[in-house]
Amino acid sequence: MPSFRALPSSLRPTRTKYAHPDARSIHVPVARAMVDCGVYADGTRLPGKYTHAAALNKVRQLEKEGKDAFVWIGLHEPDEHQMQAVADVFGLHELAVEDAVHAHQRPKLERYDKTLFLVLKTVNYVEHASMVNAREIVETGEIMVFVGADFVVTVRHGEHGELAGVRKALDASPATLKLGPYAIMHAIADHVVDSYLDVTDLIEVDIDAMEEDIFSPRTHTNIECIYLLKREVVELRRAVNPLTLALQRMGTDHNDLISIEVRRYMRDVLDHNIQASDRITSYDEMLSSLVQAALGKVAMQQNVDMRKISAWVAIAAVPTALAGIYGMNFEHMPELHWTWGYPAVLTLMLCVCFLLYRTFRRNSWL
Repeated sequence: MPSFRALPSSLRPTRTKYAHPDARSIHVPVARAMVDCGVYADGTRLPGKYTHAAALNKVRQLEKEGKDAFVWIGLHEPDEHQMQAVADVFGLHELAVEDAVHAHQRPKLERYDKTLFLVLKTVNYVEHASMVNAREIVETGEIMVFVGADFVVTVRHGEHGELAGVRKALDASPATLKLGPYAIMHAIADHVVDSYLDVTDLIEVDIDAMEEDIFSPRTHTNIECIYLLKREVVELRRAVNPLTLALQRMGTDHNDLISIEVRRYMRDVLDHNIQASDRITSYDEMLSSLVQAALGKVAMQQNVDMRKISAWVAIAAVPTALAGIYGMNFEHMPELHWTWGYPAVLTLMLCVCFLLYRTFRRNSWL
């Protein structure tokens, strides 16, 4: 048999880049993933629409004219080719680019030469009419922020956490924009952390309602709802707690990149994140206590049910015993041939059952 190398080139099997027949080598342009791209100079956004490459060229031209300029490009769930095209223009590190494409990262701050890479977890509260019918309370997404000397690249994953409101507020604040690209990073982090506080406020309402339901008498307690809420709080904790370390490093490290004014603003964001983290920790502990209380309530309800069952079994045992005795069909039995024997036994059954019922009712078994 000839080896693979001996086969003519026309007969050799070819390797395609994509295994799926619908996956082709046609690359989707960056514009399909681009949400917005703006050029800023001296605290003002310049009019016009730009591609990512044209925007950076415009910034470099303005810098030669002595102006403080930078570009802010926003992407939504770019694929590998789109992200790589942006990375080639802005000089982004391949490891950070890989994280930005595949997402599912923990909140973190990393430095690659003169570029900072910040990962933020976004959270959104899912409205629900009842905890019983709820399947999800908190949904999460991600925002990755690349910040260099003259550019900001934001990559968003998820259907929430839009930054249009942040961009609009910054466009109306030239004083903030004059602080440079790292002021954009602060504004995004501040927006995300404020959403943490909003979501924790709504979660607290659910926990209060759950607590009221558990400690209300004569109500059925659904422990699955508590476990659902606790699962969502754990997910929220994983999104919020790791960000504290990243914000602390941003306020103390990288002084050569971040101005002192922006670091002051970052300390305020850190305070809010710690506040949200403390709330989540308290919610987690409270839900653990509610689980124990719910289990105790269920055990009490089961004890009450068992007492009721035992009381009715005791009452039913009396006629069962008498009927079993007189059903043995012996010839010589007391009152067997007495005319009033049958009604007398029935009356005895009713009297004993009534006395037992009153006794159990007096002892709160029924």
